[in-house]
Amino acid sequence: MRYIIIGAGAIGGAIGGRLYESGREVVLVARGPHLAALREGGLRFITPEGSRTLGVRAVGGPEEVRLEPGDVLVLAVKSQHSAAALEAWSGRPVAGGGTAEELLPLVCAQNGVNNERLALRWFRHVYGMCVWMPATHLEPGLVAVPGTPVSGILHLGRYPGGSDATVEAVAADLERAGFQAPVQEQVMRWKYGKLTGNLGNALNALAARPGDGPAGELAQRVRGEGERVLTAAGIDFADAAEQLARRGTTFTTAPLEGVELGGSSSRQSLARGTGSIEADYLNGEIVLLARELGVPAPLNEALRRLANSYAREGRAPGSLPEAELKALLSS
Repeated sequence: MRYIIIGAGAIGGAIGGRLYESGREVVLVARGPHLAALREGGLRFITPEGSRTLGVRAVGGPEEVRLEPGDVLVLAVKSQHSAAALEAWSGRPVAGGGTAEELLPLVCAQNGVNNERLALRWFRHVYGMCVWMPATHLEPGLVAVPGTPVSGILHLGRYPGGSDATVEAVAADLERAGFQAPVQEQVMRWKYGKLTGNLGNALNALAARPGDGPAGELAQRVRGEGERVLTAAGIDFADAAEQLARRGTTFTTAPLEGVELGGSSSRQSLARGTGSIEADYLNGEIVLLARELGVPAPLNEALRRLANSYAREGRAPGSLPEAELKALLSS
């Protein structure tokens, strides 16, 4: 199988880099300075084994790729960019007849729980991937992955549920590439569990010391609020204890020489000055459910608004005033 990674940032670049090193054919889809750097010098890939440059093919969009039967599309863009990417790729012809929508599997390697359902509007064969993998992309052409002895855990399953020969084959390729890739009949249960942890991403982006003091306490409260809303909605999810037991000692993070890890994906979005952040699909998912149910979710509402305003205004990560943080905590 050939893997076309749509969104070759931290997660997409890490998955694509590892698959390429394991001998699979990979195409990275990127844009702007990152695409230019990949085309000019390849993917600079840094892991605990060292730094190297990978000559992975890089393209700017579907018009530069001749799709073949057996291709696997891996969607790794931020959730706010999913609809545009799905629309652009779904109608592309596949060699021999048919379109990507009808014939090709699409794997959503993304945070949040909205992408898979959205993808079904454009693709017949949709798969979910719950990504547990620290990875950093702050510089064009560079992706750093500190996980060891495996790079991360990638739960996989067909959406909305079940498994098939395709997901088993993808999981086998990922295992050979240096990941744990368990196939889950109910992969969304794990993605909802991951969502509860990702509710702190906005706080990680905003606070100067996201794991300490008031920020650490607020992160716990935000997660608890999210768990209560999911429970009220009757949504099953892997809780924090189950997730920790599953991860166990499977992998740890090792220091990477010359690389400062970038924190959460939301913090990296602020650091790169992208102008957008995925809070609408993390904290915003809880806000949506809470409003549908008529129950409160004030902390997730406040963080969603704050994260969006910081992204729009181009504010630096970690610049939330301490007084504002304490006001949130006491609200």
